[in-house]
Amino acid sequence: MNQTKIQNPETQTPKTPQMNERDFLNDILTTEKYMTHSYSTFLNEASHNSLYQDVLNIFTETQNCQRELYNLMFKKGWYTLEAADQQKLQQTYQQFQGYANQFPYNNMVQ
Repeated sequence: MNQTKIQNPETQTPKTPQMNERDFLNDILTTEKYMTHSYSTFLNEASHNSLYQDVLNIFTETQNCQRELYNLMFKKGWYTLEAADQQKLQQTYQQFQGYANQFPYNNMVQ
């Protein structure tokens, strides 16, 4: 099976012991991912509505920042994706279609 990589041409960074732009962006992106995960856990368990709304706003800002960092890293060629195998996608789709038929409100699921 031939996996195709989806990647922009890589922006070259100096190879030195010091952190470079790619290292900093990768570190920030990892932190943003951790923060959105933590905020998500909080939002699932929050009982105070006003506090929930405040953290939801912070979560949204953090999620947007994470997406911008991802887009920047992808644009610079520092984030690579694997192209999905079409046959595997179809198999997974059919598998989950079978699950959808088991939902109690099947007519509401598209």
